[in-house]
Amino acid sequence: MAAVDFCGKWFAFTCDKKLIAIHTKQTREPFVFDCSTAERKPKNAKDDNSSDGGASEETGSDKILAFTVSPSGKLAVLTDDNKRLVLFHCEPSWQCVSTRFVVRRCTSLLFSQAEDELLVADKSGDVYSFSVVEPQREGELRMGHLSMLLSITTSPDNKYIITADRDEKIRVSHLRSPYNIQSFCLGHQQFVSALLVPSGHPRWLLSGSGDGTVKLWEYESGRKLQSWDLTELGETPSSEADKQKKTTVCRIISSPDAHHIAVQCERVSTVQFFSLDQEGGERLVANSRLSLPHCPLDMTFDPEGRLWVLMDSSNAPLQIYTHTPDSWKCEPESPELSRVTEAFKPHWETLEASARTNNRFEHLYKVSFDNVTAYMQKKQERLEEQQVKRKMSQEANGSKKAKKNGTQSFT
Repeated sequence: MAAVDFCGKWFAFTCDKKLIAIHTKQTREPFVFDCSTAERKPKNAKDDNSSDGGASEETGSDKILAFTVSPSGKLAVLTDDNKRLVLFHCEPSWQCVSTRFVVRRCTSLLFSQAEDELLVADKSGDVYSFSVVEPQREGELRMGHLSMLLSITTSPDNKYIITADRDEKIRVSHLRSPYNIQSFCLGHQQFVSALLVPSGHPRWLLSGSGDGTVKLWEYESGRKLQSWDLTELGETPSSEADKQKKTTVCRIISSPDAHHIAVQCERVSTVQFFSLDQEGGERLVANSRLSLPHCPLDMTFDPEGRLWVLMDSSNAPLQIYTHTPDSWKCEPESPELSRVTEAFKPHWETLEASARTNNRFEHLYKVSFDNVTAYMQKKQERLEEQQVKRKMSQEANGSKKAKKNGTQSFT
């Protein structure tokens, strides 16, 4: 998994088994954490592998599965295929605080607003809570879904926990008593892959899905306010193969000043920008589109509001875009970009190899079987066969009668 984010003045990115953090303002030694050399779980420790199909820790690949940064940018956490949960302190320099182990492989991570708690969602649909204040304490089960969780967020007032799963559901629960469900936000036609409570709009929720739409909700009531089909905003597909591609929203982020919402789709070389209008009839307004030279792997806003995009390119894997009155412009001469790119180069080969994979959401699409069409076709074939047999029988009976009448006339 390739992911990028900012931890204060540090630009952090993950690729395959490594986390690399590069200081954007000073020439400092990059921080590198390699999961393949990290602490392993003791063999005598309890490990619930039933939901992983009986897999053991030795079968893990050490690949990073999820990564996130705390709201203040002072903390970061990752989880990998060997079920490690590694907590870092980022400022003024990086250090590993603790390595704990989760029960099952994780899909999404989230710090609480107070940064004293870490919420971990896993592939079985459970959410665990891990203490940040007590970094060695084991996690506690908080809630569960009946389907794989793909994204998790909380309301700014820490009252609600909002979870999205593979079965098109968005569930709004009370954070301190998750068994108490406040509402459901229903309307997506495929798995829900991205959630965001936008800055400056604490009662609204943005969601993205494998159905290619971005929806705006009033999440406390579960009321849908608006929906945008991203395929209608894009260019007309040039070939039949392009028309068959599924559009999956994989990232929704907000700029620090809350003026821009950026939406990224899997393996699509454009970024769609929206703005939110509290007063207008159209609350979610589609603005400009940023065409990229290559498909983006991930993106993030820096503290100054510039958009950093990590792309699938060996020549220019990283670009910075600045907003102008009319559009977003590339900023190729940025000293921060030069510093990060130079430190980035030794790790590009690893990132390039991990990036050249199939759509990571492809396996989440549900396969539907049209049994009715097959049944109706077979039924029609049976009716046609019966009609042919009936016609042949009638013709045979007619021949017999004609032959009999001819014999009687002769006698």
